Amino acid sequence: MKNTFFFSLLFLFITSCGTSKRVTSSTSIVKNTMLPKNVYWQQHVNYKMEIDMDVKKHQYKGTQKLVYTNNSPDVLNSVFYHLYFNAFQPGSEMDVRSRTIADPDKRVGDRISKLLPNEIGYINVTSLKQDGKKINHKTAGTVLEVKLIKPLMPGESTTLDMVFDAQVPVQIRRSGRNNKEGVAYSMTQWYPKLAEYDFQGWHADPYIGREFHGVWGDFDLKLTIDKDYIVAGTGYLQNPNHIGHGYETGNVKRPIGEKLTWHFKAPNVHDFTWAADKDYIHDTKQVPNGPLLHFFYKNDPELKENWTVFQPKTVELMQYFSKNIGKYPYKQYSVIQGGDGGMEYAMCTLITGKRKFESLLGVTAHELAHTWFQFLLATNESKHEWMDEGFTSYISNFAMDAVMLYDNENPVSKSYKTYYQLAKSGKEQPQTTHADRYNYNAAYGASAYAKGAVFLSQLAYIIGKENLENTLKLYFSEWAFKHPTPNDFIRCAEKVSGLELDWYLMDWTQTTNTIDYAIKSVSDKEITLERKGLMPMPIDLKVTYNDDTTENFYIPLQIMRGEKQTNATIINDWAWAYPTYSFKTSKTIKTVEIDPKNLMADINKDNNKN
Repeated sequence: MKNTFFFSLLFLFITSCGTSKRVTSSTSIVKNTMLPKNVYWQQHVNYKMEIDMDVKKHQYKGTQKLVYTNNSPDVLNSVFYHLYFNAFQPGSEMDVRSRTIADPDKRVGDRISKLLPNEIGYINVTSLKQDGKKINHKTAGTVLEVKLIKPLMPGESTTLDMVFDAQVPVQIRRSGRNNKEGVAYSMTQWYPKLAEYDFQGWHADPYIGREFHGVWGDFDLKLTIDKDYIVAGTGYLQNPNHIGHGYETGNVKRPIGEKLTWHFKAPNVHDFTWAADKDYIHDTKQVPNGPLLHFFYKNDPELKENWTVFQPKTVELMQYFSKNIGKYPYKQYSVIQGGDGGMEYAMCTLITGKRKFESLLGVTAHELAHTWFQFLLATNESKHEWMDEGFTSYISNFAMDAVMLYDNENPVSKSYKTYYQLAKSGKEQPQTTHADRYNYNAAYGASAYAKGAVFLSQLAYIIGKENLENTLKLYFSEWAFKHPTPNDFIRCAEKVSGLELDWYLMDWTQTTNTIDYAIKSVSDKEITLERKGLMPMPIDLKVTYNDDTTENFYIPLQIMRGEKQTNATIINDWAWAYPTYSFKTSKTIKTVEIDPKNLMADINKDNNKN
C-alpha cells in the first residue's frame, strides 16, 4: 500500500477523545473559513413520514418531510439519499457482486437475478421540493442524487419534501416480505434515507453487500396498515389506545376497521426499522432501573418455550452491557422475530426465531451489544466494520460467559483461532478495506468479527484488563451519540493507560503485519528472544527455574513510552528495530514460555516455549 494513502488516512484520523476535537478535511466545493476547523461537528436531520401500506400488493406510498441542518463549516450544493430497496432488482450492484464474488453469501447467491417484477424491491421518488420549490434529482442505482436550488450554508437548515412509492422485495437479505419463518414484513432500510456528510465528506455509498451509516436525528412515523397486523420496531408508540394495542399490557382485542395508523416517535437515533405480522405474540419484561424489553415472535408452539425462557436472560444481558460500557439511554428495546439471521437496528433487533435456546440467546446478545457499538457509538460501518462487529463480538462473548456461567478462561479464544486461519490463508486484507471491497466474504467476516474482537482482547494484554474496561467506559462517555473513528477510540485508551498506542492501531488495522516472537536460545541463566514478525509487541514471559520455582518477566515495548501495571519483574525496554533481545536471570533456567496466558495473537505458538 502506498505511503501517500497512509499519510492521508492519518491526517483524517487526527483527533482528541478527551476534547472531542477533530481536524476537518477539504470535502466540499466551497469552504467557510470563518468557522474553526478543528471542532467536532455532526449533521442533524428530522424525519416526518406518513406511509400507507397495501399488504395485498406488498407496496406502499409515502410522504417525507425532512428538515436537514448543516452543522458543518462547509457550503453544501448537493445532498444524497440511499434507496436501499433498489438493490433487490436483477442487474443491481448487489446482484452482480453476489454472482461474481468467489464465495457469495448463501442467503443471496443468484436469487436477486431471478426475481419477478412483483417480487423485486424498489423506491421510486416521484416528487422532491426544497423549501417548497421543485428540485432536480436523479436515481443512480441505490442512491438518489439531488442538486439543491439554494446552497445550504453552515449553520442553516433546509426542508426537503418528498413523495415516493415503493415495493417490498421478497426476503433475501435483511429486508423483505415473507421470510423463511413466515414473518410478513421485515422493514429495514426501507425509506429514502439521507446520506451522511462528515469531516471526510459525503458517504453516499451504493448498497452492494453490507453495512450502513446514518445521520443522527428524530423520527416521527405514521404507518397505516391492515388492522390485522401487529407492528414492532424503533420508537415509542404514541397511540396504543387508538390502535388497540397496549405495549405495556400485551395483546388486546383489535378494533373494527380496515386499516389502522400506528404512530411512532424515535428521538436521537440514526435509523428507523419496523416489522409486522398477523400472528405476533407480544411479551414484555422490565429491566430493573432500566428499559422495558419487548419480545415479538410468531404464535408457534415450537417457539414459545425458548422465547419465554430467554427473556430474563435478556434482562441480564442489558444489565451487563449497561454496567460495562454505559447505561442504555432509551426507555425500551425490542427483540423481534424477522429478517434472515440477526441484525441490529435502532432500539431493536430482528432475529430469526426457530433456534435452540443457546443460539437464540447468543445471537440476541450479539445484536443487543450492537446497540452500543454502532447505534450509540455510531461508527461508519462501511469504513470501520471491525469497530462495530469486532467490539460487539468481544463484549457479547464476555456477556454470554457471565450470564450463562460458562467460566471460560478466555471467552474470545475462538476469535483468535479464526484470526490465525485468516492470517495464514494468504487472503487477508487490511482492516482499512471498505466493507464491500474484500475479495472474499469469508475474509471480510474473519477480519471484521474475529480480528476485530482480538483487537480489544489483545489491547487488554498491552495496557491491562482494568485499563481496557475503563477505556470502554470513557469511549462511551465521550463518543455516545456521535460518529467516532478508530483514532478516537485509541486516544481514549491512551488517556486511560498513559501509553503511546498509535503503533498498535496502525499495525493491527492498517496493515496485515503479523506477530511472531520466538525463543531463540536458553543457556544456563541467559535467555535470547527473537522477533520474527513485523508487528511489535510488549512481552510477558514466564520462566521456570531448575528448583521448580517460577518468575514472570515483563519486557516493555520501547515505543509505548511506558508499561502496563503488572506484578511481573519489569526489565529493559525492547526497541522494535532490534531483532533479538537478551537478558540474564538470577537462577539456572529450566523452561521459558512467551505469553503464558495466550492473549498475544502470535501466529506461531510452536516457538513460544523451549
